[in-house]
Amino acid sequence: MNKIFYFFIIFILISECSLNKNSKFWTSTKNIQKENNIEYEEVFSNEGALKKELNTNLKIKLKNKNFRKISTNNYNNTGQLNFDGDLKESISYRFSKIKNFNQLEPEISFYKDNVIFFDNKGSILRFNNESDLIWKKNYYSKVEQKMGPVLELENNGKYIIVADNFSKYYMLDIFTGKQLWIKNNLAPFNSQIKIYKDKFFIIDFSNTLRCFSLKNGDELWNIKTENTLIKSQKKLSMVIIDEVVYFNNSIGDISAVEINKGELLWQLPTQSSLIYESAFSLETSDIITDKENLFLSNNKNQLFSINAATGTINWENKVNSNIRSIIIDEFIFTISIEGYLVILEKNSGNIIRVTDVFKNFRQKKIDDVSPTGFIIGLKNIYLSTDKGRLLVIDILSGKIKSTLKIDNDKISKPFIQGKNLFLIKDNAIIKLN
Repeated sequence: MNKIFYFFIIFILISECSLNKNSKFWTSTKNIQKENNIEYEEVFSNEGALKKELNTNLKIKLKNKNFRKISTNNYNNTGQLNFDGDLKESISYRFSKIKNFNQLEPEISFYKDNVIFFDNKGSILRFNNESDLIWKKNYYSKVEQKMGPVLELENNGKYIIVADNFSKYYMLDIFTGKQLWIKNNLAPFNSQIKIYKDKFFIIDFSNTLRCFSLKNGDELWNIKTENTLIKSQKKLSMVIIDEVVYFNNSIGDISAVEINKGELLWQLPTQSSLIYESAFSLETSDIITDKENLFLSNNKNQLFSINAATGTINWENKVNSNIRSIIIDEFIFTISIEGYLVILEKNSGNIIRVTDVFKNFRQKKIDDVSPTGFIIGLKNIYLSTDKGRLLVIDILSGKIKSTLKIDNDKISKPFIQGKNLFLIKDNAIIKLN
């Protein structure tokens, strides 16, 4: 009871104050200035979500020539990928139906042109480029299989690290699927896995970042952040820059940890003193980085730029998004929960253009459609929705070029590997080219 009273008093005191940049919070309003003869404006007049377009006739030309061929890395920033497929041909990689797919944020683990994924019983499957099964392994008891293990996978080209919602983590040989070691954690896992040199990192449900040895799975160190009854509504994320790992927890704190010694360098709360009330519904995006700054957003109408070295907030803007943004050149691309494609200037946070890509859905009175993720190729943005649609959006204009029906229910964010685009549904991976 005393704790509740304490937080109530703190909230009353803080609510009467204006917080500034030096305290690592912006005030409630921020003036957006003019740059490069482009008109900027305060798109948000209140705390509500963005509901209008801006500079729709502005053409966005990207100059980045350092195109990537894959969509995963330790920076979480896919950038602009070397992909321009016509999405006319498809192949399915099928597996037993995942019952709780709508609550998952599944990711594919790629090895060259191979696909590595899991099914509803916890079996791990490796497919070749033609969807032929190379191997299938299951290391769960019959009782555990019936419970439907949820797996997170990552590989380094030799080994596959697996972590699950049963508090287990283990390593497989990528070529044979043979289990090399298995360990148990104190709590289930709920995050990405990042492999860095001879170590790997996972966050568990106790809001603890754990560093393990790649060789044998032994824990080397851990960093505990505030553990509450509040559990993340989204899978937690991390990025690695040089010898520092940055991660978020379920209540919106961002932490920086030195990799070799496990020393906490800084910690930044992104939520107010109302966290114990608001965090029950907090959904944050993955953290991304340009190697100097961190960027993340949430469903509380906040998009942050944070200095990676100091943990101070560079800027904050009101963009309502819980999916991963993408950095290309001087731009940040993101999709709001309401279906607006928002492009910001990376250094200032100024909003450059806003286009309503869900306009057609709204005209058809389909108001509950939500984005599940997006990726950017040479000419197009590929955006997936929880209604099983893949939208192909022109980068230059922000206009929809085509809509593909993949399923009637939720599909994952898109992935690009080589000349193919992949989407996950509840019983298959769909490859388009």
